[in-house]
Amino acid sequence: MDRAAIVHENFLRLVASEDLPQGRAPDGSLTPDLAVALYRAGCLSRALDLESRAMQKAGQGFYTIGSSGHEGMAAVAAALRPTDMAFLHYRDAAFQIARADQVPGQTIAWDMLLSFAASSEDPISGGRHKVLGSRRLMIPPQTSTIASHLPKAVGAAYSLGLARRHRPEHQTLEDDGLVLCSFGDASANHSTAQGAFNTASWTAYQSHPLPLLFICEDNGIGISVKTPEGWIASSFSKRPGLRYFACDGLDLYDTYRVACEAAAFVRTRRKPAFLHLRTVRLYGHAGADVPTTYMSKAEVEAEEANDPLLHSVRLLGQAGALKPSDALNIYQETRARVSRIATEVVTRPRLETASDVMSSLIPPRRKCRPTNGPTPEARARAFGPDQRAMDEPQIMSRLINWALTDLMVEHPEIVLMGEDVGRKGGVYGVTQKLVARFGPDRVIDTLLDEQSILGLGIGLAHNGFLPVPEIQFLAYLHNAEDQLRGEAATLPFFSNGQFTNPMVLRIAGLGYQKGFGGHFHNDNSVAVLRDIPGLILACPSHGGDAARMLRECVRLSREEQRIVVFLEPIALYPMRDLHVAGDGGWLQTYPNPSERIPFGEVGVTGEGTDIAIVTFGNGHYLSRQAQALLEAEGMKARVIDLRWLSPLPDAALLKAVEGCGYVLIVDETRRSGGVSEALMTLLTERIAIPHARLAAHDSFIATGPAYAVTMPSTEGIVDAAKALMEQTK
Repeated sequence: MDRAAIVHENFLRLVASEDLPQGRAPDGSLTPDLAVALYRAGCLSRALDLESRAMQKAGQGFYTIGSSGHEGMAAVAAALRPTDMAFLHYRDAAFQIARADQVPGQTIAWDMLLSFAASSEDPISGGRHKVLGSRRLMIPPQTSTIASHLPKAVGAAYSLGLARRHRPEHQTLEDDGLVLCSFGDASANHSTAQGAFNTASWTAYQSHPLPLLFICEDNGIGISVKTPEGWIASSFSKRPGLRYFACDGLDLYDTYRVACEAAAFVRTRRKPAFLHLRTVRLYGHAGADVPTTYMSKAEVEAEEANDPLLHSVRLLGQAGALKPSDALNIYQETRARVSRIATEVVTRPRLETASDVMSSLIPPRRKCRPTNGPTPEARARAFGPDQRAMDEPQIMSRLINWALTDLMVEHPEIVLMGEDVGRKGGVYGVTQKLVARFGPDRVIDTLLDEQSILGLGIGLAHNGFLPVPEIQFLAYLHNAEDQLRGEAATLPFFSNGQFTNPMVLRIAGLGYQKGFGGHFHNDNSVAVLRDIPGLILACPSHGGDAARMLRECVRLSREEQRIVVFLEPIALYPMRDLHVAGDGGWLQTYPNPSERIPFGEVGVTGEGTDIAIVTFGNGHYLSRQAQALLEAEGMKARVIDLRWLSPLPDAALLKAVEGCGYVLIVDETRRSGGVSEALMTLLTERIAIPHARLAAHDSFIATGPAYAVTMPSTEGIVDAAKALMEQTK
């Protein structure tokens, strides 16, 4: 049977007969007016759940995951300020409704029903998803809260203390605010959640300000798997650096009292806390889920007997705030009002075209304080004696270091973070001296957890900073790639551009390191990055380009709010020579700070028309060597450096190959899922010039003498070019 209908009918019958569940008497500072308002919020949340199911049954709604049983979160909202950023569990409709009561001018029932109907007028997602969220209520939308939002909540909380010391231009959160992050008891077991708890405790243990309130809504089950009795309390009540609070989410008075205590602790002590909130789950997990398929009928009915709205009616009556008959009227009137609104909402327009859906993938530009580059005096203070070497040719790693220095002088909101980026200066010395130049607030040595590193970056961006996180090796990104895909890139998409988290993520990667590390330190797989809509993937091949491109990446993030990954070829960090030992052919002088390479511009070396070699990264280096060997045999080649791997610079590339007899793609990523697949498709669809590709084998990379045998080589490029020209003669 339909459990939602059963719960609804039970409520009507039990309240009318005043046959209410037993429980403790109302206790605490909750005023009668506020108590009634919180009950109204719970009734609206319940009515929206019922209407959502009815809409889906009628083909006018498209996703149901309800908040019934979690109405106690309304009391948590009342204990906080509407300016406290809230990363919410998907069962927290009551929280958003109660928060809307704190901000004038809200039409919360209308707005949420627009989301249920996937209307393009939905004020948060524009019809892209049924999500909780509101810009005015400081609730970023979460499309899947299976713990993936916890790392960025830690980052946002960290930003509050950092903003007091270094004010970002686009600061969003209040200095004395806190950050809330709610989730279910099953999600608390996820490795992502455990990493966030550990990071919060690790940070607080060192006395860094971290005003973060974790809220675990414990309904005792995750989809169909029960949480062991007492597990959450046992796991979190004695965790170092994390203050534990517990309350009964079925009791508005108890929840409000304890939530106020927890919020006061977090706000005044600037330390994280864990609020353990007892709830029940009504109706099953989501959609057509039937709880009696994995729970006994007796268990389901026991949960339903503890309906928090029934407890609220009892408590309000005992407190003299509201008679049961009046409570029943509020419930029925709310249900009728929601049904009336729904009949109009389902007539509102929906997204119809691909361009409509994709219009929020790219965030809106924002106005930034104009800058004219770092002043000579500021540069002199930052660089010190290093300035004397700027006219001399340098390796890539040093030029990236200098570019970072100039950018951090020019833009005080830039913050670097990552494992070993501070005192050590990174594994390859790329960030050497930066902590001495800018201090530990702007060059943060993090713990060893890639999810926490990216979460810190995403969270800082929520408060106006421009984060430049570092992932030490490309292979390490795979531990945390969902922070980019599921959190960072989806935020503007599902908020219609109202929330953004721009960043420039630096990653050392690709192959060709001699005898070091095997596949963990040599990784030529970029498919996951190229597969993320809206993300920009940049890959320089020598130091001069690296400095100019990094400046453009910062501009893209700062002004266009883009998520950019700056992939630095490890093997080219120290490269000096190109053709013979001692020729210094790969060294570059440091470009003037005003020079940038615009997004989408490719590099072209040579004017040969016999063949164009299209490549990037280490492939550019090898192709330049092959170019000389081919020309020695009378074949004139031009080498085209893509620079931008996602989205591909289609127009610039097609223009660059004009007039050439053949095109050879040299791709150091894998043949399956590598960059060359998209390049071959582009060339096949758009030009008639014969073309072929030389790509890496579908293999991991070995350590030792065989470190490069699975990837293109100089000799292999020469042979492939000759073969391409021979086969079509």
